[in-house]
Amino acid sequence: MQIPTHIVAVGGIVEDDQGNILLVKTKHGGWVFPGGQVEVGENLIDALIREVKEESGIDVTVSNLIGVYSNTGKHKGYDGVTDIPTKVMMDFVCKPVGGELDVSDETTDSRWVKKDEVLDYVETPAYRTRYQAYLDFTNQTHYMEYVTHPTFELKQKRMI
Repeated sequence: MQIPTHIVAVGGIVEDDQGNILLVKTKHGGWVFPGGQVEVGENLIDALIREVKEESGIDVTVSNLIGVYSNTGKHKGYDGVTDIPTKVMMDFVCKPVGGELDVSDETTDSRWVKKDEVLDYVETPAYRTRYQAYLDFTNQTHYMEYVTHPTFELKQKRMI
């Protein structure tokens, strides 16, 4: 029996007091909200605070869990050889508490975007779906399963 391997990741929808959303432009995926993989021995909240700071320069506090998402598609990574395992992602509402917009090794731009203009920037279907879950959030957590390769397909959507 093979022991399952999953990637655990977190994403932050950071909204300021003026209703703007923090977006970062990645080298591989275009405009997205910040987040990334949880490192070994790291908890989800610390991972999210670290990822937002690394990718955007912004310090945040983390509050509500918006959704839990499973990308169950099987595909090869950027190297064309490595199998990408199932990815489990959790998105949280965040508030900025300091820092200044910046970029990183993974990002080429970061900016505040009006809440109703975010979908004009974000093109990746998975991120669009997850951002819509934020817009629809009513203190009930979303759960979705999808695949991203060869094309995006939403396989399951429910509230938990």
